[in-house]
Amino acid sequence: MSYFIDYHTHSQLSPDSSTPLEQQAEAAVRSGLSELCITDHYDTVGLHGGPVEPHDWAPAVEQFQRVRAQFQGRLTLRLGLEFGSGHLDGSALSAAPPELDFVIGSVHNRSPAAGGDDFYHGDYDSPAACYQALDDYVSSLEQLAPTSTYDVLGHIIYPLRYMACGCPEISMDRYTDRIRAVLAIAIASGRGMELNTYNGRTLAEWRPWLVLYRELGGEILTVGSDAHVPETIGAGVNAAYDLIRAAGFRYITVYEGRKPRFVKL
Repeated sequence: MSYFIDYHTHSQLSPDSSTPLEQQAEAAVRSGLSELCITDHYDTVGLHGGPVEPHDWAPAVEQFQRVRAQFQGRLTLRLGLEFGSGHLDGSALSAAPPELDFVIGSVHNRSPAAGGDDFYHGDYDSPAACYQALDDYVSSLEQLAPTSTYDVLGHIIYPLRYMACGCPEISMDRYTDRIRAVLAIAIASGRGMELNTYNGRTLAEWRPWLVLYRELGGEILTVGSDAHVPETIGAGVNAAYDLIRAAGFRYITVYEGRKPRFVKL
């Protein structure tokens, strides 16, 4: 029996979720997950690029400890963080509590020079507009990769989820060489990559990136649904495992105290 994990989930402590962690954990048990990592958002810039308050760790630790005790013996619960644009300001991690197990390094926002908006806010009605945004996004990934602000690189194809309707033909193929360099930096520093199912909607799109990561010698690989509601906890994880096996991987990665451990698929 596979050890199913969901290492990218959100609770009411994320600005875009209202779900208590208890409900996410209960959904994880119902979904047959063995391990759940709650990775609530902290972005170093706001939705439109403005300043943000320093991260408040206390509610996250309190919620985690309380729910972990409630589900002891039924679910392994880990405390994570989705840390957005850590290359702009990594200071939030200097105050991280000892309970922190895992950090996803994400880029959600355009660069400050490009206005700083989250890629969610954009007009993607032409290939030119899409590629302008992707140029900026990949440049930020290149800045994030050599930092020590993450354990795995999160949803490296993130902007595509918002471009699919206006420009369904858009892909990140033209950035393959640059992404290869980004992944090589992560691998060399003992960090990894996540396969993000986007609530079960993004699966086949990961095939080329899994193959590339494997060719580079990548081993650290996590799987996450990006669930913000109980209904999508674990969504696509089973299918993601099939993709991962097909790409030649034999292990999935879990974390405790920021240290990776391999679990056989």
